[in-house]
Parts: sequence; structure tokens; C-alpha cells
Amino acid sequence: MRSRTLALAVLLGLLPVGAARADENTPSAAQVQAAQQTAARRSGQAEAATRALAAAQASAQALDVRAEQAVERHNGAVLHQQQAEARAAQARRTAATAAATADAARTAAAALAAAQYRGDVRPGLAGLAGLLSVRDLHAASVRREAVRSVVEETRRVEDTASAASADAGAASAAATLAATAARAATVEVTQAQQQMQAQLTAQRTEVARLAAERTTLLAQLAAAQQTSVELAAVRQQALADAAAKTAAEAARKAALTASDTSPDGASPYRPGDASAAVAFARAQLGRPYVWGGAGPDTYDCSGLTMRSWQRAGVDLPHFAADQFARSTPLSYSRLHPGDLVFWSHDGTPQDIYHVAIYLGDDQMIEAPRTGDVVKVASLWIMGTPNFYARP
Repeated sequence: MRSRTLALAVLLGLLPVGAARADENTPSAAQVQAAQQTAARRSGQAEAATRALAAAQASAQALDVRAEQAVERHNGAVLHQQQAEARAAQARRTAATAAATADAARTAAAALAAAQYRGDVRPGLAGLAGLLSVRDLHAASVRREAVRSVVEETRRVEDTASAASADAGAASAAATLAATAARAATVEVTQAQQQMQAQLTAQRTEVARLAAERTTLLAQLAAAQQTSVELAAVRQQALADAAAKTAAEAARKAALTASDTSPDGASPYRPGDASAAVAFARAQLGRPYVWGGAGPDTYDCSGLTMRSWQRAGVDLPHFAADQFARSTPLSYSRLHPGDLVFWSHDGTPQDIYHVAIYLGDDQMIEAPRTGDVVKVASLWIMGTPNFYARP
């Protein structure tokens, strides 16, 4: 700093006396030093604010992942509840049919007993009429044997029907309990979902506050450095973009490396399937993300992919993990437009929490998160996908 002051003094000494006196606005060495200290302090504050904002954004992104996990757990619980209730309804229908069969068997047995008492037979036993009308001892023995055989067969049918009715009743009760448990699970994950939404909303509020604080500090820094807020913001954005580009390239290389060693069992498309799915997804661009949304005006991630492939004639459940289970896995190098791309929290298919539709050229269409809309994004925006599959 002494050298700068000395240089300034030498420079002033070289100027004509009149010029030096005329330039009364020339800053003193102390003023220059103070300005430099102010700029340095503002720069440090801006950098600290940038770090705090980045940390808050990272926290929000982590909450986004947890929120999507909550959404998919909710979707899975709803799907399982629907399946359990369908099984319970079928079990009740089976129980009712079995009970009706048992009642019919008991009615048949009662009718046979009445026929024996009266000495005649029911229409269904008309084939035994000749035997039952014979008078001699041998015929009577045959008659008794025939009646006994019919009685035993009727009793067997009745017993079987009663057992089937009891089994069906037990199955119905078990299915009803399962459906009740599924409904309770749905309520539980819905509550967890709501709690996660509250946390995410609070975190987004904190991100907005830190972003505003950072903008103020950048403005102060720009003033201290005699530059513009726009220039400072552009520089910060350029640094962020460069980091994102580096991360995307690393993710792409990782995907290509995995493709070299991954088995590929991809099946060919039927004509028009993929294009119909992609066209439908494109038509939803700009529609808001809503948890559990499956169209026509709002979507979550698996709701969008479900409806897109439904338009292509393929039925998928509203549950990302099941969408992967019902599709053919493939590698990144074999991706075609329309294929599905999945992310998992722990790298297992069971913990898939996000799904999107591949467009080609490392682009995808996704319904990303609460507060956002269906949009086109980089395939690598969330890091390397865990799974790729073709419905």
C-alpha cells in the first residue's frame, strides 16, 4: 500500500502545479485505502452470502428429493390401497357365491330327505325311480344302496360347499383387514407428505430471503468496485453455469462407462408408441406440478409419465417404482425418445423417487417439484440417473 501511495505522490509531482491544484477531486491515499478496504469487506460479505445461499439451495434440493420420495410413497400407498380394496371386494363376492352354494347344497339334502320320507324322489333323481319302486328284497337292498349313495354325495357336496364358504369368509375378512391397513398406511404417508411440504415451503422461504440478502450485498459490492450489479450477477451466474457444465459432463461420462458393462434387454418400439408419448408430454409443458396430479391440468412426475404412455396405448401405474418394474431396463447408450429415466435415493429400484421422459440429445421432459411446472431440462440436472427403461 505504501508503494501505491508513493506512486500516486510521484504522479502528482509530475503534473503541472496548476493542474494538480485544479484537480481537487483527486482522492487521497487514505481515501484510496479506505475504498479498497470497503470493497474487500463487501466482497467478503458477498462471498459469504453466496456460500449461505448455495448451502440453503442445496438443503432445498435435498428436501426436494425427500419430498418426491414422500410423493411416490403416497402414490404407492394409494395404488396398494386400491389393489387391496379390489381384492377385498373380490373376496366378498367369492364368499357370497360360496355361501349360496352351501345353501343350495343344504336345500338339496333337505329335499332328498323329504323325498325319502314320502317314498318318492326329486326330479333330479328320476333316473332312480325304477330301482326305488321295486318290491322284492333284493330290489329293496339296491334301493337302500342307491338312496345312501345319493345322500352321501349330497352330504359331501354340502360339506365341501360349507368348507368353501368358511374359507371364503375367512379370506374376505383377511382381505378387509388388509384393505383397512392399506387405508391407514395411505393416511400415514399423506400426513408425512404434508409435513414434508411444510418443511420444503419453509426452506424455500429461507432461500428467497438469502437470495434477496445476496442481491443487496452484490449491489453494495458493485458500488464499492464502481461496477454494476448486472455485471456482478453475470459473473456469479457464469461461475455457476461452468460448475453445472462440469458436473453434467462428469455425469454423462459416468453413464457411458456404466453402459459399457450393463446388460441391455431393450425391446423394440411398436410403431408410433414413443412419438405419441413424447407428443403428449410436450403438450403438457407449462402445466403446474401438484402432488398426486395425473392430469389433465396438473401432474406429478409419475402422473405425467403414466398419462403420456397411456396415450401411446401402454398402461402404467401411478407409481414410479412400479413403472420401472413393468418396463424393460436398458443402458444410457441405448436411450431413444420416449424412454423413461429414473432416479433412486439409495440406488435400488424399490427406492425410485423420480421419473422423466427422455427426448434425445441429453434432454428430458419432467414434472420436477412443487412450485415448478412441466418443462424441458437437462438429463443431468439431478446427477447421473440410476435407471433407464422402455415401457
